[in-house]
Amino acid sequence: MNPITLFLSAVCIAIGAAFIASGHPSLGVPFFVLAVIVAAALKMANTWERFVILRAGKLLGVRGPGLFLIIPVVDNVVAIIDQRIQTTAFSAEQALTKDTVPVNVDAIIFWFVHDAQKAALNITNFREAIDRVAQTSLREMIGSAMLSALLSERNAADQLLRNEISRKTLDWGISVKSVEIRDVAIPVALQDAMSRQAQAEREKQARVILGSAEAAIAGQFVDAARTYADNPGAMQLRAMNIIYETTKERGTTILMPTSMVDSMNPAFALALAGRDGGAAK
Repeated sequence: MNPITLFLSAVCIAIGAAFIASGHPSLGVPFFVLAVIVAAALKMANTWERFVILRAGKLLGVRGPGLFLIIPVVDNVVAIIDQRIQTTAFSAEQALTKDTVPVNVDAIIFWFVHDAQKAALNITNFREAIDRVAQTSLREMIGSAMLSALLSERNAADQLLRNEISRKTLDWGISVKSVEIRDVAIPVALQDAMSRQAQAEREKQARVILGSAEAAIAGQFVDAARTYADNPGAMQLRAMNIIYETTKERGTTILMPTSMVDSMNPAFALALAGRDGGAAK
């Protein structure tokens, strides 16, 4: 009973009791009867509620929100429909994907009643029905999808489920706002196999990248060797730079062969270049 109806009924009862207490029962009894009529006839629907009313078994209409009157005994409120957004969690256990992989999927659906009359009269229990339809649609979607698509294309699966459930619940006056797949669980053995496969793919890619890098480095070495062969001075400078880089570390001892020391002598390098040039001629 709503607060307004409760207050008016209480006032009628208090007035009737006061008349009876003052010795006027003939005036007090009608107020008791009025209290019963008010309690049975005056209804109030909140802004999110709709009352479906039958009169002598036939549809009278949908009332709400606000205050309204019904005829006691003749009129009957068969359903009070909440039109706010509702959530229903559902799942599919050990459902087989298109590539015969058993998965456990948990999802949640957000829905609301857009037609209170259909929700009350076209189906016995729309809350239970939408749960069954959601589970059935989820299993159908899993059976028509590959495991890789189910894991990677989550948004597409959500949209497919939403469209399918909306199509089935439209005649019940129910609209589906969204469907979200929360978790897709696969067998542990398959998880290990997929992990090894992913690791092998990463190793393969790393080897390809390493091979490409080594090929590029080898090409750079060939170009450098040609430069040094045509220019002994550049070779000498490179050798001196290598020695300089190694001497930057403190506490190190470097042993250099005499041939390397002689190669750093400019006169020796020029003579060696002249000899190579004469031999070439």
